Amino acid sequence: MFENLTERLTKTLKAVTGQAKLTEDNIKDTLREVRMALLEADVALPVVKEFVAGVKERAVGQEVSKSLTPGQVFVKIVQEELVKVMGEANEKLNLAAKPPAIVLVAGLQGAGKTTSVAKLARNLKEREKKKVLVVSADIYRPAAIRQLETLASEVGVDFFPSSADQDPVDIANGAIGHARIQHHDVVLVDTAGRLHIDGDMMDEIKRLHSAIDPVETLFVVDAMTGQDAANTARAFGEALPLTGVILTKTDGDARGGAALSVRHITGKPIKFIGVGEKIDALEAFHPDRVASRILGMGDVLSLIEEAERKLDKDKAEKFAKKIKKGKGFDLEDFREQIQQMKKMGGMMGLLDKMPGMGQMAQMADAAKAEKGVHQMEAIINSMTPGERRNPDIISGSRKRRIAMGSGTQIQDVNRLLKQHKQMSKMMKKMSSKGGMAKMMRGMKGMLPPGMGGGGGFPM
Repeated sequence: MFENLTERLTKTLKAVTGQAKLTEDNIKDTLREVRMALLEADVALPVVKEFVAGVKERAVGQEVSKSLTPGQVFVKIVQEELVKVMGEANEKLNLAAKPPAIVLVAGLQGAGKTTSVAKLARNLKEREKKKVLVVSADIYRPAAIRQLETLASEVGVDFFPSSADQDPVDIANGAIGHARIQHHDVVLVDTAGRLHIDGDMMDEIKRLHSAIDPVETLFVVDAMTGQDAANTARAFGEALPLTGVILTKTDGDARGGAALSVRHITGKPIKFIGVGEKIDALEAFHPDRVASRILGMGDVLSLIEEAERKLDKDKAEKFAKKIKKGKGFDLEDFREQIQQMKKMGGMMGLLDKMPGMGQMAQMADAAKAEKGVHQMEAIINSMTPGERRNPDIISGSRKRRIAMGSGTQIQDVNRLLKQHKQMSKMMKKMSSKGGMAKMMRGMKGMLPPGMGGGGGFPM
């Protein structure tokens, strides 16, 4: 998300760098470019107008700080105004109610509503340690009921059965009654979606809301629909007392206009964003972190949180001890590091969150880089355990067998073995005194093909 906007804004904001003072004249062109960048990102016009006006009012006449250049002052103002548009801070779910806390989830068909319910259930179970029950009140699509049952089983939460011949209110009340008996902390109610907003749908969901009185009413909206996302959210907001928004499919939205428009138009906070198809691909929405990513400043906090959740700590500690003892870095270790990186969203997922890497991530040939990483793993998988532990035994005939088994060329196998040797040398330096500094010096040029380097280890 925001790739196009990030590229435009980072280029544009360089124009004010080096100015002795921020005046209306020397930021006029920059503001015009910012305005165009936001409109091209499919941000709603009223939001663009208010944003640009806010930046202009604060920027004009700002004296140069002793520690900052005018360009930095301007970027800081833009960042703060972006945060203001998106909602200042992350707003968590308010589950402070006598159990079970009831959460109603609404949205149009195809927005990813049922999947979001399952992702949210997983989030509450694993991060909030809640006992969760999910139920589908979508009596029009039996497939949606079966989908939720399957997803509930996948994420390890309880599912309350329902069928197409029942009334949505009876289904929800039955689930809530069951949750009280079974001491569930939260009940997530998935509702019927439509391909478009219509009166019957709104009347039904209003009746359901009135009957169960949820503590949270979340609206799920597809980021790919751009300005339409904000307009749909407004229509639902007029029908229901929404408490928050889940923005889905943000990984496929290069523009990001929905994220910048929804909060302003509805007055409701974006609480979560869906960042992929996998069941764990739901993140809390932090406006300050997102603003930093838009301006190419990275998002280290989210990267750290993601690492804590997804990386295998036992394997990491075992690997660190092995390297510390100077036992060497074999191809089994190499493969393990590739797999750990894939858990973190791959090469581009990592670079996107690292400070100063935003522009690099855009200039890089992402597809080529990811393909290179997958190719490395395929080559290592085609080796025998003995070859992975001792690459020196890999002769010409073995290389031909490995290349055939991985669907690659002998030169690809040679390249991987060379990259592994480079990494082995770096790991040796790391295990020696003052090794970390030596290793960082050795990192130069170690990026894989397509990432601006001459080939090397992906992490």
